[in-house]
Amino acid sequence: MFPEAILNRLANCKVVAGFSVDHIDDAVPLANALLAGGIDVIELTLRTEAGIDATRAISTEVPEILVGVGTILAPEQAVQVKEAGAHFGVSPGLNPRVIKAAKAVELPFAPGIATPSDIEAAIELNCRFVKYFPAAALGGVAYLRSMSAPYAHLGIQYFPLGGLNAANMNEYLAEPNIPAIGGSWIVQKDLVKNKDWAAITTRAQEVVLHANGS
Repeated sequence: MFPEAILNRLANCKVVAGFSVDHIDDAVPLANALLAGGIDVIELTLRTEAGIDATRAISTEVPEILVGVGTILAPEQAVQVKEAGAHFGVSPGLNPRVIKAAKAVELPFAPGIATPSDIEAAIELNCRFVKYFPAAALGGVAYLRSMSAPYAHLGIQYFPLGGLNAANMNEYLAEPNIPAIGGSWIVQKDLVKNKDWAAITTRAQEVVLHANGS
């Protein structure tokens, strides 16, 4: 369900900025700040009422950004984010109804997995790129290595989120089956509240340098 072009963008970016938008007016300046810092893939979550409108605004006004939308919990949300211009969708868990709805509207989709049974359910639904969540709480890289081993020959790739930070991000990125990670620590709410876009750009630059070994 994930085109090679999108997977390549994720792998090139390495760290996907994850965040929610409380006020629609912040969406475009925030996206531009991240882009200026070198992050061109985001996961905008649907945890606020502004989520859909923010998706539409960013996809329209900042076309250089690859827009992923997270916390898609219902089939109708998959349809809404596709119509709003999202390039891919993500969920914290694995809901077959949501996956089928995403497939119906041709929205590349990564369901959340936490167990081998989840992985097998994802495989059954033709998902080969999945969200590993909550990564740190589950046991981090060590747990993922053990859990994913029986499925390595199937080429499953993982997108870890939850508990990642600048200190442990490269441990995840060193794994061959992890093209990119989710970085929810990059966009701090106080910086958005104060509209300190320059500080967000600086944080993004630091993450990009760290991800590339600088």
